Amino acid sequence: MREGLFIKKNIDKWKQYQYDTATDPDEMAGQFTELVNDLGYAKTFYPHSKVTPYLNGLASKIYLGIYRNKKEQVSRIFRFWKTDLPMVVRQYHREIFYSFCVFTFFVILAAFSAAHDESFVRGVLGDRYMDMTEANIAKGDPFGVYKDKHQMNMFIYIAVNNIKVSFLVFVSGFILSIGTVWQLFMNGVMLGAFQYYFFSKGLGWASILVVWIHGTLEISSIIIAGAAGFILGNSILFPGTYRRLHSLKRGAKDGVKLMIGLVPIFIVAAFLEGFVTRYSSMPVWLSISILAGSLTFIIWYFIIYPLRFEQKPSTY
Repeated sequence: MREGLFIKKNIDKWKQYQYDTATDPDEMAGQFTELVNDLGYAKTFYPHSKVTPYLNGLASKIYLGIYRNKKEQVSRIFRFWKTDLPMVVRQYHREIFYSFCVFTFFVILAAFSAAHDESFVRGVLGDRYMDMTEANIAKGDPFGVYKDKHQMNMFIYIAVNNIKVSFLVFVSGFILSIGTVWQLFMNGVMLGAFQYYFFSKGLGWASILVVWIHGTLEISSIIIAGAAGFILGNSILFPGTYRRLHSLKRGAKDGVKLMIGLVPIFIVAAFLEGFVTRYSSMPVWLSISILAGSLTFIIWYFIIYPLRFEQKPSTY
């Protein structure tokens, strides 16, 4: 559609929204939705036209009007977890899926390599760790590594390390997403080698019941951090209708939101590793309950809830 025809078709509606201010919140929301659609169309086909900043200003005015007339029922922090973060997660479900696929591929690749090369696991995990683990297995305590340090010291160290690793995965996205792929490769290979080793020793099920008490949240968060890195890298590679710098700012902002959302999850994972995983002889039902609860939370909050929120945002 030519720009002149687009303006002629919608100008009366825009003037009505500009001068006849609606008071009903639902009506204002409808006007805002229509303006956002028009703005998206204008940005796509007429990015340098004067109609784009005009629509942007008009939409901003109505947006502010909606929230000026709406009673604030929740704090800003609570709103971040209830609405802002799920909206960002839903917007980038594709990147989360890509990150999951890339990470899983490297895990399988590492397990396959370990199955065909006995020295692979030691090369990945290091002689010190392997010697210690083999000694623990010989003593009948294969997961003794989780009992070596004081609970609080272990919790703090792991929490800081987890957050550091996740942000490294994220900022590596600046290298056109290749850096994030490399970080996922290193973490995926370590996990694949680790799990294969315990399965080869007949301790596969035991390792799942013990290690994945904290690993469910930890590995899921690394995958989501990988998605944040892809968002960052893709904003540089594929700016779309935006200028590259503006696209990078948008990608960085959304990626940071994801990373902020992961910090509490990493802290909970560190708490579980420092205070719970050390009880490797806990009842099987309790271990499965913790693991299943963690997995259910990840699936619900990062997959199901954003989808449901997108469909019916007014009910949340």
